[in-house]
Amino acid sequence: MSAPGTDFLARIAADRRRRVAEMRLATPAHVLRGHIGRIEPACRLERALRRRVAGDPLRMLCEVKRASPSRGPLNEHVDPVATAKLYEAGGAAAVSLVTEPDHFQGDPHWINRVRPEVRLPLLMKDFVVDPYQILDAAARGADAVLLLAALLSETELQRFITEARLIGLDALVEVHDEAELAPALRAGATLVGINNRSLHTFEVDLGTSLRLLPHLPPYVTAVAESGLSHPEELARLRETRCDAVLMGEVFMTSADPAATLAQLAAAARGAA
Repeated sequence: MSAPGTDFLARIAADRRRRVAEMRLATPAHVLRGHIGRIEPACRLERALRRRVAGDPLRMLCEVKRASPSRGPLNEHVDPVATAKLYEAGGAAAVSLVTEPDHFQGDPHWINRVRPEVRLPLLMKDFVVDPYQILDAAARGADAVLLLAALLSETELQRFITEARLIGLDALVEVHDEAELAPALRAGATLVGINNRSLHTFEVDLGTSLRLLPHLPPYVTAVAESGLSHPEELARLRETRCDAVLMGEVFMTSADPAATLAQLAAAARGAA
């Protein structure tokens, strides 16, 4: 029997391939390319998330996510535009939009809606299984895409990172352990997210980030992901070579997201 995480990824990948096939029929790749305007150099998200010196504040990549397979509905009626504007006003360095529709209740059109309203870099967070999705992200106005080392081979990672850069997008490559980190680095990842949530048990362990961070080369921008919700966790990460933190559920489930953001932003600055 396959591990739960393997089945989970396989189901999502199959659903994404089905959706991409439908999207190709509706809008062929050459049409998408025509919707991409002047191609700007990549690294907008990477620059926004990188700490220049150790004492700088942790950068905050704040996320809009309506639901998750592990926790179910989080905030089914969240307005992505209003939330992205709240994040921008509250000091976020960038915004992540979870656009996967079948398991996370997201919508790719969120990128189209949010892009004209905020100046921050936008990460289109989906399960990329086909280069068509990278074109789609660029055509919608995203600045970066998420690539999962658990889902893609080293060759696919290298190809997708390169294709993203050629059309001006960054690739946030997500890893969960040492076995995924090594091929991600060989594939050319320079923006790496360390996910503290196990894909097999869905349990969260901050120790995952703390264990993997020392293995990242100096040129890599490091992002700690998942399960971060307390100022003391950010204070601990601020003392490491971590550059940024990705947080979403803490805001989606908060009765006062603006106040929660202010408290965590203070911890990211070292003021808490």
